[in-house]
Amino acid sequence: MKELRYFCTAGKGMEQFLVQEVISKLSACDVEHIPGKVFFTTSAGLERLRGLKSAERLFLLLKKLPPLPAPWDSGKMTRVIQEKIIGELGDWQQGLSAWLSLQQAAKESRLGPAASRRSRKRKRDEETGKEEEEEEGDGSSPAKKQDLQGSPEETPLPAQVVDSAGSVLPGRADHVSEGPSCPADVISSRKQPLVSFRVCCRCSGILARKFSPQVNVHLSDAHCILGFPVFRLPLAHRPYIRTTGLRSTTAWAMASLAAIKQDGCFVLDPMCGVGTILIEAAKEWQNAFFLGIDINESQLKKARENIQFSDLTSRIELMKASVTEIPLPAASVDAVICDIPFGRKFGCKTDVRIMLPAIVKEMERVLRVGGTLVLLLSPQLSAFLGKSFSREPQQNQRPAACGSEEAGEAGRASPRLVDQVTADRVLVSAEGSSSAPMDFPSLVRMGTYRVSLGVTDGLVQEYKKGLCKRGDGNLL
Repeated sequence: MKELRYFCTAGKGMEQFLVQEVISKLSACDVEHIPGKVFFTTSAGLERLRGLKSAERLFLLLKKLPPLPAPWDSGKMTRVIQEKIIGELGDWQQGLSAWLSLQQAAKESRLGPAASRRSRKRKRDEETGKEEEEEEGDGSSPAKKQDLQGSPEETPLPAQVVDSAGSVLPGRADHVSEGPSCPADVISSRKQPLVSFRVCCRCSGILARKFSPQVNVHLSDAHCILGFPVFRLPLAHRPYIRTTGLRSTTAWAMASLAAIKQDGCFVLDPMCGVGTILIEAAKEWQNAFFLGIDINESQLKKARENIQFSDLTSRIELMKASVTEIPLPAASVDAVICDIPFGRKFGCKTDVRIMLPAIVKEMERVLRVGGTLVLLLSPQLSAFLGKSFSREPQQNQRPAACGSEEAGEAGRASPRLVDQVTADRVLVSAEGSSSAPMDFPSLVRMGTYRVSLGVTDGLVQEYKKGLCKRGDGNLL
């Protein structure tokens, strides 16, 4: 497949994960991002594109323009829309041609190679039969002959783009016969197939207050973007999950921070709920083993159903236990990933803030040296937990090297965070370089990522476990 320019939409704070993903999975080039969107160029096929886990939707990029110019006079604005957004016919022809190729590739992927060959052969036979009928002069009416025109691949694309109601979108004067729209008989006389799109428009900033849109493009104070959706369903839709819990894109992002790389890696979610994090991780990293723990039997039941539905029963185990008493030996887990509940109550009557230090302490105990801890917290819980990391230790209580390259970087912010999306969405913490926690002496905070959870924001915190010495010189 030839190289095409795409863009993906992403939830707030997910742009950085998506940038890394398109580079690693699609070998994408010319990658750039703005809040809520990531643009890239790739020749990857549809299956690889469909495999993006941190994106919401995927679009084939038609245009990316600067913001629409003022003044906001309605007549002038109509002209600007026609010239800048709708523009030249050639732009639409090229974009529609690429989009049709993608749809054909998607159809062939669904049918399979054999069925696709049969479909193409049947199409050729039908076209050959139609040509023979016309040559024999069977008395077909002009209307019938018009219906026997070639396929979209053999016929020039239409000079107009039609919305879902059948109306032709207004274009440049040299492309449209008198008036803002073209009559149906004019379109019919061209003897060309029409491609119909449902058109939606989203505006933000000053433009949203000044202009009532009739065409669906992405307009803001910073840019104008027009694209065609590649897939009918969002990429964030997971067909392998029956009961949804944490948003799948966030769950995948948390798992991506856990460094699940080597074969036989043991990953724990000690508050697994319906198992979303475990399933997302197991689908992506197929050589690891996963264990989910929860105290709530009803949640475990839904998790079992989800795991069975996703066909991961051989790699994900579930256990009923308390997160404050994890039934595993010390230093036995390679990665711990956990979505801490945001509610005020933990268990029956206990405030989650009271239990939070004990919860993290138990996770620290089962995590091996060099392992990764990834937590999702509310801003309030994050601030509460941060108090345990804010006290200055004694001089010989600073973390020592863990004997690995990862541990050598433990006191510095991860290089992955250098390319920040926006300062208020990516918060990098390097407190481990100057102080060690009193309550969790072996955990070093690597970074904090603010992500949108819909009605509220959450903070994904990443820690590494190293070795730490007590005041008497003995290892903890």
